[in-house]
Amino acid sequence: MIMIVAYVSHPACARHRPPAGHPECPERLAVIEELLMSQGVFDFLLHVEAPRCPRELLERVHAPALLAQVIEHEPRAGHRALDGDTLVGPGSAEAALRAAGAAVAAVEGVLAGRFDRAFCAVRPPGHHATRDRAMGFCLFDNIALGATRALDADGVRRLAIVDFDAHRGNGTEALFAENERVLYCGLHEAGLFPPPRREPAASNVCEIALAPGSSGQVLRREVERVWAPALAAHAPELLLVSAGFDGHARDDMSALTFGEADFRWLSEFCVAIADRHASGRVVSVLEGGYDLPSLGRCAAAHVRTLMAL
Repeated sequence: MIMIVAYVSHPACARHRPPAGHPECPERLAVIEELLMSQGVFDFLLHVEAPRCPRELLERVHAPALLAQVIEHEPRAGHRALDGDTLVGPGSAEAALRAAGAAVAAVEGVLAGRFDRAFCAVRPPGHHATRDRAMGFCLFDNIALGATRALDADGVRRLAIVDFDAHRGNGTEALFAENERVLYCGLHEAGLFPPPRREPAASNVCEIALAPGSSGQVLRREVERVWAPALAAHAPELLLVSAGFDGHARDDMSALTFGEADFRWLSEFCVAIADRHASGRVVSVLEGGYDLPSLGRCAAAHVRTLMAL
């Protein structure tokens, strides 16, 4: 049975424009849309325009100083650096508000039964943003805002966040540290940004750190060994996915060597967990993936898997 999958996005997400040559570029969204169109599935998605994230929710997840940096102090021209590689310019605030709002709207739609699953085709990404700091290309933590909305809802006692970006989702991890209702399953290449944490991982963090050069075979073995039993024990009633595709062998932002088939396998793993515990409910939010051809192929495979194609 083909699932009703929402494709949640907004034109404003293409108007966040770091300087030329920056890897987190507007073309990332265009290439995903083009691949889905060329494969004949784009018109079978339920297209949802992302709203702005409510201010009240933003204030629960992020500190006032960060909101002021991104929203109130957006430059009218040029760029302002928030860290070494995270910049804001004209249009960045609206893009960040819509990216965060997409995750929230996707969660609300899935929980209300308006669609079965959702993919949020948004940027800037979010999983590095902490309570008080934008970093690693991320302004607001989109998946954390969606998760916070889900935890407010009736009927969601437990949820899981699966993050398969090549970089550790330090922001999301920290925002839910020791929250027994949330299981955070992270996968990343050891030694990449961000720097390793100084303290042990929280008790609700299930982490896989892969050596540079790790293959898809290693990925599959470790996911089955580490994530599968933790997710089975937690039995999440909603599955959220931080979908990063920068572990592809062609992507120079990591030294992992995954292929398109590995990302399809990861997507199938996520769907199987959701089918078993969460009535099939999955909300996926785009994170990394910077080699445009491989990003398009892998993201399209991910969306097709959500659609059960």
